[in-house]
Amino acid sequence: MLITDHNTIENYYQALLDRKQHYVGIFFAGVRTTSVFCIATCRARKPKRKNVEFYTSFKDALDNGYRPCKICKPTENANQAPEQVERAISLIKEHPKDKITDFQLRQKEISPEVVRRWFNKNYGMSFHAYQRMYRINNALQELKHGKKATHTAFDTGYDSLSGFGYTFKKLIGQSPVHSKDKNIILINRLTTPLGPMFVCATENGICLLEFVDRRKLETEFKDLQKLLKANIISGENEHTKQAKKEIKEYFAGVRKDFALQLEPIGTAFQISVWNCLQKIEYGTTATYQEQAEKINKPKAVRAVASANGCNRISIVIPCHRVIGKDGNLTGYGGGIERKKWLIEHELKNAATSRL
Repeated sequence: MLITDHNTIENYYQALLDRKQHYVGIFFAGVRTTSVFCIATCRARKPKRKNVEFYTSFKDALDNGYRPCKICKPTENANQAPEQVERAISLIKEHPKDKITDFQLRQKEISPEVVRRWFNKNYGMSFHAYQRMYRINNALQELKHGKKATHTAFDTGYDSLSGFGYTFKKLIGQSPVHSKDKNIILINRLTTPLGPMFVCATENGICLLEFVDRRKLETEFKDLQKLLKANIISGENEHTKQAKKEIKEYFAGVRKDFALQLEPIGTAFQISVWNCLQKIEYGTTATYQEQAEKINKPKAVRAVASANGCNRISIVIPCHRVIGKDGNLTGYGGGIERKKWLIEHELKNAATSRL
């Protein structure tokens, strides 16, 4: 949303001049003379007041034609976890069976309040709920490898089997005894130059990769859980770790092709369209008509477009490479400006990308 209140604008402009850290992510400053937008702490030369307008989200700035500043990298740094939060997440990963308390965080000079606010804003849950999911995911893996539920419960930090069983069933959907063959979907978060993304994976591969502000994302989560008969919980596996690595390489301009194992969930027709998408070469585009012809459905242009819109694994299944018959950019769940950025990014790096 464009900020129009005069007092708020003056306050934000002064924060921009003073590079105030606590305004990072609160506003995004679009500079009319350069067509870039920045966060509060940007080190670039400050624009005149008359040349700046302020937005409440980086997506609003993108939608209004502004590009991310190369100095302050607003889409990355505005959403990057603060150093204290990164250390708190590291504690979970280093001690997946332990319950990290507020007292322990303070002993590590980590503010529980800072951590709590960041998780509520960026994950929609508390830090303790997040680590509880990690512990339950770890417990599920142990159960699948033959460990007894009682031993797993106490090793995971629960004082009673009943407490463990209640939490386990609430998150996984079944009791520990009946969950050895239960499928789950792990969700994790990564930051990119175009904003944060969620990545979801099962044991079989990546089933979702979307920008966190993607339209109908909640519906996609519900559909995935229904189709896979699985619950989504926070965690990571080898597929999510590899996805983070390869997406980082893609945005760095050094990766053209992905080696990720995928688990796209859809109808036979949708999957045929998504397979066709993956054959569009990096740095090139295709039309919906061309896609329809390649799958031997020349009259199914609208159905092809609809299947593109149902793609849950963005970038890796590159629906952003499909354009209108007249050459114009058409709908994209992540936003037209992101689609434009991705196409230009690939064109610029097509000759130099190595992977």
